[in-house]
Amino acid sequence: MKLYAYCLADDIDVLDDPASGISGAAVRLLKTEGFSVLVSDLDADVVQVTRENALAHAAVVRSILDRTTPLPFRFGTLVTEQQLVNYLSARRQALETKLAGVRGCVEMSVKIIREPAAHESEPDENINQGAGTSFLAQKRREILGGEQSAARATTISTWLHDQISGLIRAEQVTPRPTEKLVLAVAHLVERAKVKKYRENMAEAFQSRPDLHFLLSGPWPPYSFANIELEFKTQFGVS
Repeated sequence: MKLYAYCLADDIDVLDDPASGISGAAVRLLKTEGFSVLVSDLDADVVQVTRENALAHAAVVRSILDRTTPLPFRFGTLVTEQQLVNYLSARRQALETKLAGVRGCVEMSVKIIREPAAHESEPDENINQGAGTSFLAQKRREILGGEQSAARATTISTWLHDQISGLIRAEQVTPRPTEKLVLAVAHLVERAKVKKYRENMAEAFQSRPDLHFLLSGPWPPYSFANIELEFKTQFGVS
């Protein structure tokens, strides 16, 4: 029998009506090495990557979000209890630092979509070019367009950061300059500042009609606190 580990937390002594876990397994609270770990007992060697299992993993992690800030384990973390204890003991200081970094916070997600202007999608006017010349011209447009898109993504990222300066503890920015989705951003926001964060973001959205915004959350801090059990490198267990 192995344990499926969902997340690590502190300040949790009991589970109030926990969500069903992987494959419908019951979720229990394991208190060890000064940490609280949400786990399920599973008689398996691997967990299948399915929509149902992914949703179950997320639901268990989210089930304690109103009470504390969890540190989610990577999906599919299946270990013995002794391996888990060894890991928590060996990585205690690093895990305590991670918990301190996200404590009292939630993750907010922002995606920014930009529709290209009409002139950006116009075909090359010189339709009588030879194949070689046309190919080189197309490559030049792609390079210039990529550079312009990257610069635009950086400008939008800086602008967005200024709108919520002082309201976030950390952020992770993923530019996507070659796509309509030009920017994906994760913000770590203190719970007490979420309302003000939403208000500032709403004002920012209204000031940029040229952009489309998708705001979601609050979520567990997956982008800032995802942890893995490095048993293969640390304890010789694959």
